[in-house]
Amino acid sequence: MAQSFIPDKKILTAFLAILGMLLACVQTSMPDSQPFLPPTLASNNAASTSTPITLNGLPVVRQPAGPVLTPTPDPPHALPVLREKSEQYVVQPNDTLNQIAQRYSVQVQAIVDANNLASADTIEVGQVLVIPVATPQGPGPDFKIIPDSELVNTKTSVQYDINAFINSQHGYLAGYSGEAEGVTLSGAQIVARLSQDYSVNPRLLLAVLEYQSGWVTQAAPAENTLDYPIGIKVASRKGLYHQLAWAADNLNRGYYMWRVNGVAAWLLADGSVIPIPPTINAGTAGVQHFFSQLNDRVNWDRAVSANGLFATYSALFGYPFDYTFEPILPPDLTQPVLQLPFETGVTWAFTGGPHGGWGSGSAWAALDFAPRLEILGCMQSNAWEVAVADGLIVRASDGAVVQDLDGDGFEGTGWTILYMHVESRERVQPGTYLLAGERIGHPSCEGGYSTGTHLHLARRYNGEWIPADQAIPFVLDGWVSSGLGNEYDGYLLKEDRTVEAIEGFFPENAIQR
Repeated sequence: MAQSFIPDKKILTAFLAILGMLLACVQTSMPDSQPFLPPTLASNNAASTSTPITLNGLPVVRQPAGPVLTPTPDPPHALPVLREKSEQYVVQPNDTLNQIAQRYSVQVQAIVDANNLASADTIEVGQVLVIPVATPQGPGPDFKIIPDSELVNTKTSVQYDINAFINSQHGYLAGYSGEAEGVTLSGAQIVARLSQDYSVNPRLLLAVLEYQSGWVTQAAPAENTLDYPIGIKVASRKGLYHQLAWAADNLNRGYYMWRVNGVAAWLLADGSVIPIPPTINAGTAGVQHFFSQLNDRVNWDRAVSANGLFATYSALFGYPFDYTFEPILPPDLTQPVLQLPFETGVTWAFTGGPHGGWGSGSAWAALDFAPRLEILGCMQSNAWEVAVADGLIVRASDGAVVQDLDGDGFEGTGWTILYMHVESRERVQPGTYLLAGERIGHPSCEGGYSTGTHLHLARRYNGEWIPADQAIPFVLDGWVSSGLGNEYDGYLLKEDRTVEAIEGFFPENAIQR
């Protein structure tokens, strides 16, 4: 049975945690701090000390009059060196030619031509491709657009009232409703849901939407933006939910590729290869990558300049760097003790090594585990997933369960654990405080895309996805995650034992606690 009561020893702890969540709905401050407000807005005198300008009828809040200021450059980042000769690449499962082209900063057509492919859709797993060298243009600008904490859905967006802000702008978004994974949601609900799922700051999503289509402030935006407000004109991406999900995924992709030194240049929509200045920050990298997917060089330069998204953001919310919270990840951060996510004595399979926490663009923060089933595919299972640590359940819907380990009720603070594809049957309810080893629910295919019944497990700290195989590896009951450089490939290592990530159920991937 799912958790329907809390043993006596936990009643007080659970009551206090739930009470804190209820109070958070009505109080005007965080449980342990005042609500975050950037200084230029809190002082209420920005107009007297800054140059008065407007964008779409909104006043732009900036620092004192003069040139647009941006923070000092970051220390140079250790970017990969641009290739000077062609390489070979072996096609892996789930690869697409577009992903390979992005990885190597070359045009899809250049790979097609170099390999005499019939089309971009004809690659096969195991095929060896020649990756030609691209000719880079001049480097991109080193103008810093936003702090990292305005890309990640972290402490600075706690208690931010998305609905109130959208309604205050009286734009098209305020009256919008549309489909999102089989249900109808308002514009504000779509922004809130995607901000939570992808862990991308809602202010950034709104600024991107405004820059691309004017939906936030304009009551009657251009007709050609109504189906594709972000500008990615693909039939499967029609509607605000799918457009904004694509935006969130690509903002994440640039951010996390930068974090792991995984990119040297941006590949623009017109095929331009733009070397990245090494002194920008991860938040700016996320924005630069996002716009690279939509623009030629002229329009990309404009979008990532002081007159681009930065100006739109400033018009809506004020100077972006007044929201800076850093470091998101303390330099001495360590993972708390976590256990394997299934019951003692029950054998599961380790089916997926490091891969995207949510979508393909986020850090490779997740690992996959599957129960023993008679056949592969989406079958109902009575096996139980269990909590990997003590913590408060703050969300349980649409296949996703989120556990807050610091118990303050906010996903953007401290450690949180995502349990994905949890069946609604007997699933734990929000507000429940679980101890490590207590039941979460059953694995399934519910929520997101899944080809078979399994559990997708991922970590975040202060809202940032934590890669499973980098400086703070995923450790579960002493099993340490190790990646192989390809999504889903990897091992769990413990002393002299090794478990390999394999889809299916085999002796090589069997594991129990």
